[in-house]
Amino acid sequence: MAGETRQTAPLASLHDVELAALAAGGERNAYGELVRRHSSAVRALLRRMGGEPALADDLAQDAFLTGYERISEFRGHGAFAGWIKKIAARLYLKRWKRRATLDPVADAEIEDVGSDGEAGAVERLDLDGALATLSPSERLCVSLCYGAGLSHGDAAQTLGVPLGTVKSHVKRGMDKLKRRLVPAETSADGSGRRTLG
Repeated sequence: MAGETRQTAPLASLHDVELAALAAGGERNAYGELVRRHSSAVRALLRRMGGEPALADDLAQDAFLTGYERISEFRGHGAFAGWIKKIAARLYLKRWKRRATLDPVADAEIEDVGSDGEAGAVERLDLDGALATLSPSERLCVSLCYGAGLSHGDAAQTLGVPLGTVKSHVKRGMDKLKRRLVPAETSADGSGRRTLG
């Protein structure tokens, strides 16, 4: 018991790569520390991709189980957070493909909720609210490329759509997010035009 306490105490101070190496060597507590550190971010990504909270929680758990089974594949060339998010995103996409609830090439737009003039600064800076204004295809592509860290090519291959389709959805989605999240600055003439630095 004393050995467990001695081993567990420094886990919080170790880098993710060190924890992954310990986990690959069979140290379950090390992997538990990785789960503790990154589970909120993985669940948030899955919710932003369009998953309901209960589904996001289930898929996050599945992602960490898969990650534990494949921990020896993590080499530390990138961040552990990115590696586990890619696993989670691919699990989400597998479930999504089985249910066929979203057409990744659909161009249906979701009506923008709230106008920029009426929205307060807090609303403009609410990422989840801004993502909700995107079409399902745009939200999925933006989440895969910026939330899960997939390249446009990887996202296209995973979704089974042309690269140009993913690039278009990401571009439109990012343009909408910028319009919604970047506060309007009043110009010298008082017009309130937006500037995107």
